[in-house]
Amino acid sequence: MRHLSREPFARGLPCHVTLKVREDVPSLRSVPLVREVERSFSQACERGEFRVVHYSLQGNHAHLIVEAVDRRSLGRGMKSVAARLARAVNRVFARSGPVLADRYHVRVLRTPREVRNALAYVLLNARKHAARAGKRISRAVGFDPASSGWWFDGWRGEVTVSGGASPPSCRAVSAPRSWLLSVGWRRRGLLSPAEVPGSG
Repeated sequence: MRHLSREPFARGLPCHVTLKVREDVPSLRSVPLVREVERSFSQACERGEFRVVHYSLQGNHAHLIVEAVDRRSLGRGMKSVAARLARAVNRVFARSGPVLADRYHVRVLRTPREVRNALAYVLLNARKHAARAGKRISRAVGFDPASSGWWFDGWRGEVTVSGGASPPSCRAVSAPRSWLLSVGWRRRGLLSPAEVPGSG
């Protein structure tokens, strides 16, 4: 991402953040890395004025939904998250050197609809990428195991995890505190794991 000025930040609003990794980094969706990220995030998802509430790991990037009280807290929190992700990648893949391709991209979420769309985009992102690649999308009701779907309480109906993965040993995300992320978005409808973001 080019070094442009950040979008204006408003206290109490959640943000959708994207981190992209370098081309030489292996897929972030490998099971050992997913487990290592879960362990690492569990130690840093709550930093007082900053918290990681949701995330998903894709092949060459990670999506997060975070809360922060101000721009400074957001910057500090994301610096910690980026460092933990980079260290996890280098540990698991026995590599060294830079991991992230550039600065993170952030979008402030201001309405229930924006938050609902961001939740679907982050938690169901693997389905979007599969659809774009022309792969057959399963209609099975299961969420992505490389995401925080394990701890999401806004699914519609009974859900399982895709591929039958085992539950993580620790909680890797914090509970939301903002009205938009805890209550407001639900006014636009709960999420179905069968959705494909951006297909409607």
